[in-house]
Amino acid sequence: MLFLENSNVLIKGEEPTDPRYGWVPRSRPLKEYLETGVINLDKPPGPSSHEVVAWVKRLLSISRAGHGGTLDPKVTGVLPITLGRSTRIISFIMKSGKEYIALMELHGDVDDDRLHQVVKEFVGPIYQLPPVRSSVKRALRVRKINSIKILEREGKFVLMRVDCEAGTYIRKLCHDIGEVIGCGAHMRELRRTRAGPFKEDSGCVTLHSLLDAITLWKGSGDESLLRRVVTPIEDALIGMPKVYVRDSAVDALCHGADLASPGVLKLDKNIRPGDTVCIMTLKGELVALGVAEMSSEEILKSDHGIVVKTRRVVMEPGTYPKKW
Repeated sequence: MLFLENSNVLIKGEEPTDPRYGWVPRSRPLKEYLETGVINLDKPPGPSSHEVVAWVKRLLSISRAGHGGTLDPKVTGVLPITLGRSTRIISFIMKSGKEYIALMELHGDVDDDRLHQVVKEFVGPIYQLPPVRSSVKRALRVRKINSIKILEREGKFVLMRVDCEAGTYIRKLCHDIGEVIGCGAHMRELRRTRAGPFKEDSGCVTLHSLLDAITLWKGSGDESLLRRVVTPIEDALIGMPKVYVRDSAVDALCHGADLASPGVLKLDKNIRPGDTVCIMTLKGELVALGVAEMSSEEILKSDHGIVVKTRRVVMEPGTYPKKW
């Protein structure tokens, strides 16, 4: 066993990867690239999230696509669109919360001190009853507001940035702030600037850009623009702990097997039992997501036993040769 100084990676063993099997994520053939791709889409006002997904499927001529967090038709901003097999793991990679820019209109005159005082009361765990028009059951639930920052105010209009747990209703938040102030309030406009690892300022593309890329590809066979607007699902895994496995372990994992200690070659530090971890090939491909059964140190020292319970398989069986 080796330990890499000044690194976040622990080395358990050394073994090369066979270049005949699998691909470095950005070098995949286009069909496979789209099957394991994601689009950080800037949703326009007007269509629903489901309508946007339907358009993307039709434009790309694919059968499966999903989205990360519904946006109301009038709401704009970050709407991650997962393609093909990457739809299997969208719920796992969206757990790091959301960020919004909201324009709230107060229904009466409120001084700045009172406004800031009430807004601060909504930071932390809050109770929310989803609106009547919502896609979930109307039951009182707790959601965490990480921060609310008032960016600008002009009379009754308040522009604020809200960092919150997934599933928080900003429309209801604005209403509740108005109730506590005493004058009432409602949300006038809303834009999502972050959804999980997807951000407005990191590769967010419009439907027009996507259409241009698809038109270029279908018209001339030029894939370059399409490969810029569609990114590998691996790009969304930044910040999630990873375990890298030898080639001979990959196909069994693709068939749903749990990861045993002999299959591990290297892993990130600070993995704890119960953590969701990414099982990766040595080429950096996502094989599956699973739940750690041991800590990083225990995995490093172990020579037998299950170290990760497989939960969602992304890679197709047969990508690597069967060795079991």
